[in-house]
Amino acid sequence: LLYNKSKIFSLSVDSALQKEIDRLLPLLSPFEYDHLDCERLAPITLEINTLKQEKKAIILAHSYQTPDILYGVADFRGDSYGLSEQAKKTDAEIILFSSVLFMGETAKLLNPKKTVLVPSCAGCSLADSITAQDVRDIRKKHPKAGVVAYINTTAEVKAEVDTCCTSANALRIVEAMPQQEIIFLPDLLMGKNLQKQTKKILHLWDGVCTVHEHFRPQELEQVRKEFPQAKILAHPECDPEVVEKSDFVGSTEQMLHALETSPEKEYMMVTECGLAERARKDFPHKRIVGTCHLCPYMKELTLKNIRKALQNPTPDQIIEIDPLLADRARKSLERMFIYANS
Repeated sequence: LLYNKSKIFSLSVDSALQKEIDRLLPLLSPFEYDHLDCERLAPITLEINTLKQEKKAIILAHSYQTPDILYGVADFRGDSYGLSEQAKKTDAEIILFSSVLFMGETAKLLNPKKTVLVPSCAGCSLADSITAQDVRDIRKKHPKAGVVAYINTTAEVKAEVDTCCTSANALRIVEAMPQQEIIFLPDLLMGKNLQKQTKKILHLWDGVCTVHEHFRPQELEQVRKEFPQAKILAHPECDPEVVEKSDFVGSTEQMLHALETSPEKEYMMVTECGLAERARKDFPHKRIVGTCHLCPYMKELTLKNIRKALQNPTPDQIIEIDPLLADRARKSLERMFIYANS
């Protein structure tokens, strides 16, 4: 009897694993994962998805993640703003934000009563470029200016500013601010691109995205030569010279929407490689050409540290924010929602 029970259990496990392999294969094959890759991934993706059900958790994954995370375990995929909106709507008891640290903090600010986890305390070149003291110092230099922080900032920085913005709504937020002078931080390149679109005076910080700063106009020119019919989609964190040579500029989700709705068949996506991979999967009838650059911070996140965070999170995987600081930081996000809809 014990042998039979063990055999039945073994058959059940084998069946579940085979079902998981069959689920993964069509999802990951567009990224050149083969059957052996899916056999290797199935035990851990199956375990993670089982843990999600047991713990009433959801996984939010930024588009810059690897395909095994995006399509193997994530419940929602998108940019930091869209995923934070999903976090606000969820009934889940645990939110695991597969992203860099500041995105997990943003989810916690918007969901203070929920448990928010991050797989790794991964940084961000923009968020790491500025501190709360830096904000206080630049305010003293420009006392009449309003302060707008790109969402790619820490909770401590968000607590020191008037409002936040995203790459999708930055211009709208700047224009909605009552001041004619705006301190825009920390993205220098996005600020330069914004300055060309507004009559307001922008005071900028010297932070850059380690991914987007590396794109050069010459890369776009080469794509134009090799693929003259290609439409070039760029992120506003890129250098203004790159933006000027692009056909469309927008957030990651806006870029995907442009790709979906535009009639062209070929596209260059001037952003992190993960988005180009997602585009190839979601829009197989479109061709993605040209180069991309990897985010070293986003690539710190793996299925193994996602599993660890769900199984038994370490203190650094649990997002905790001082309540007084959180209240101040949350106000800057709330003002963003108000300005964005005004």
